[in-house]
Amino acid sequence: MKEFGGQVVLVTGAAQGIGAAVAAHFAERGARVALLDRSGSVRELAATLAERDVEALPLQADVRNQAVLEWAVELAEHRLGPIDILVHAAGVLRTGGALEMDEDDWQLTMDTNAGGLWRTATAVARRMRPRQRGNIIAIGSNAAAVPRVGMAAYAASKAAVAHLMRCLALELAPHGIRCNLVSPGSTDTPMQRQLWQGPQSEAEVIRGTLDSWRLGIPLGRIADPQDIAEAVAFLASPRSRHITMHDLRVDGGATLGA
Repeated sequence: MKEFGGQVVLVTGAAQGIGAAVAAHFAERGARVALLDRSGSVRELAATLAERDVEALPLQADVRNQAVLEWAVELAEHRLGPIDILVHAAGVLRTGGALEMDEDDWQLTMDTNAGGLWRTATAVARRMRPRQRGNIIAIGSNAAAVPRVGMAAYAASKAAVAHLMRCLALELAPHGIRCNLVSPGSTDTPMQRQLWQGPQSEAEVIRGTLDSWRLGIPLGRIADPQDIAEAVAFLASPRSRHITMHDLRVDGGATLGA
């Protein structure tokens, strides 16, 4: 029996980056996976996994739309079975100084990153609670703990994600549901690469940039999405059965443990 054999995992933001890596990681370890993303390209990942004899259900839905999200969660449970694990990786990044930022970008960031987690987690947790078991893991960011120039909306949204997860963990612990956070630093994803200005950008991230008050990465490398998937899998496994309300930082030491 594989580690997650027989379990149902719902992953949001599953079309690319960390979400896709997490979904593939669980699939390789025996889980049936529901892949939720606002992009229709999530069907491509489902087709790829199906070629490996994985039961994968693509769900095109926007985490900002409560009604569609409820439909997607209900369909996932109808087609695959009760959801054992939720991994919320859906998120957006809009950059800009706090004083100059467009209000639409601010609202989109908060409503997707923080609001999307609240909608998804509550839709799933309401179904987990009567079963008295479940596991909810959100992908946060080390930017929630350390201020970043030009990233006020993103950092604020991820700080909201972190505290929402703590509150959920406290409320759901009596029902056997664990809630934890994985907070990556710079990771080689399309979201990360949209910040890069040229071929020297990766080296600058690793080295740090004094002008923007950004520390470098002591381990000397950008994370791979698989690094994040491994951390998520640990928190989803029985090996972490007595861990809840935890924020697992996966950033190569970039925030010095802050």
